[in-house]
Amino acid sequence: MLALKSQAIQTALVGDWSTAISLNQEILQEEPDDIDTLNRLAFAFLSSGDPKEAKTVYEKVLDLDLRNPIALRNLKRLNDPQMKRVNTPINNFFIEEPGKTKVIELLNVADKKIIAPLRSGEKLELRIKRNRIFALDSDGQFLGMLPDDICQRLIKFMTHGNEYTAYVRTVDNIKISIFIREEKRAKRFKDEPSFVSNEKAKLNIDNNSPKASKGNKADAETSDDDQEETSEE
Repeated sequence: MLALKSQAIQTALVGDWSTAISLNQEILQEEPDDIDTLNRLAFAFLSSGDPKEAKTVYEKVLDLDLRNPIALRNLKRLNDPQMKRVNTPINNFFIEEPGKTKVIELLNVADKKIIAPLRSGEKLELRIKRNRIFALDSDGQFLGMLPDDICQRLIKFMTHGNEYTAYVRTVDNIKISIFIREEKRAKRFKDEPSFVSNEKAKLNIDNNSPKASKGNKADAETSDDDQEETSEE
């Protein structure tokens, strides 16, 4: 059963939602009250463009665990008439393209109770603030920040017209890795990829780009303030 659950998780990571649905349903035949599997199934339904089935499964989760944060959070979104939902399948959004995509582990990650409800495939917001790039969830909550070298490079691109989308890739206890994809490249950067090796990135950063922060100690000291400020916004 553990192997089957691992396979169900991996199919979600590559956006194969139809297989993810089948695998999670198979697990539920043996363990019908497995909350983690139910949440994975609901998210797979949602990502494949079936919010009605997703809602039904999330409601079952709450029958088993009235305070389950994942189900509560997603049902709130599904019941919000102003919340735009994806009603068409989202497939293969973790396919990597050299120079256009990158998997990044966030720094100064938010409290575990904030990141626990996250699921692979959730869309995030990237926000520039104080020469850094914060990753926020759909409710505007601070999740973590990108490493300084990536911040410097992407701020240069973003402030001059490049556009990016970001998604949760994995959540492991207090670690979050995200998948970033370049969606639009400004003409001035037509021959310059968004993501290169760290060594090349340092050579290509403009002299006028934002300065790097002064080390991990400074990051740690400001992370709590960052979380408070972003939540107030």
